[in-house]
Amino acid sequence: MNRLQRWWHQRFLRKHRIPLPLWDSALSQAATLTRLDPAERHRLRELASRFLHDKSIVGAQGLTVTDDIRVMIAAQACLLILNLDLDYFDGWREIIVYPDSFVVAREERDEAGVVHRSRHALGGEAWGQGPVILSWGDAQAGTQLHRHGSNVILHEFAHKLDMLNGAANGMPPLHPDMSRPAWTKALAAAYAELHQRLQYHHHTPIDPYAATNPAEFFAVATETFFELPQLLHESYPQVYEVFKQFYRQDPLTKMQAL
Repeated sequence: MNRLQRWWHQRFLRKHRIPLPLWDSALSQAATLTRLDPAERHRLRELASRFLHDKSIVGAQGLTVTDDIRVMIAAQACLLILNLDLDYFDGWREIIVYPDSFVVAREERDEAGVVHRSRHALGGEAWGQGPVILSWGDAQAGTQLHRHGSNVILHEFAHKLDMLNGAANGMPPLHPDMSRPAWTKALAAAYAELHQRLQYHHHTPIDPYAATNPAEFFAVATETFFELPQLLHESYPQVYEVFKQFYRQDPLTKMQAL
């Protein structure tokens, strides 16, 4: 940053930085955040403060969005971009929080052209240029929406990263020093292996919801990368390596250092 940017940045933080007691409370509730070193916690606090200034977090169905809810969402969302930039969440503004799972109606057309209508209860959803929608009942720290290691906040904000260059397809915009073929090879092989396990009714190392499509694989694998890094590293080491390059973080090394 140049001198003017640094001045503006410090002026903003003096007025809008998340209060320390509130911040410490949020950190203590999420294992993914307690692994950060002091410098990372400081940087994450600044990112989350800017995030809360830029985004509107509103309650639905009577939910009152408390400061604790706002900070918990911001801290975990910004964990994904800790070593990236807040610009990765540009192009949209709103986060809608329901008290519990919410129901959405779907219409799908099959190969014969027949439209099938269905209703689904969801814990979260992300729209391309629209809001992130969360169920607070599913998003609270320690909640396991599908299985151990799941995190609906990380999941939905991973979708936002995936959609930066178009529709969600498991291919977010990679850094210039990253190899697109290496990314594709790593995720495609893991996705195929997961499908094979399900075909033969074998246990899957990560949430089987990841087999829904490549976008869901990316989001579920992101949850696992941060929540259970050893599991992702052991099960799909190539995926772990490309995620380490993309997120510019190494959660496994941090966990082993504790």
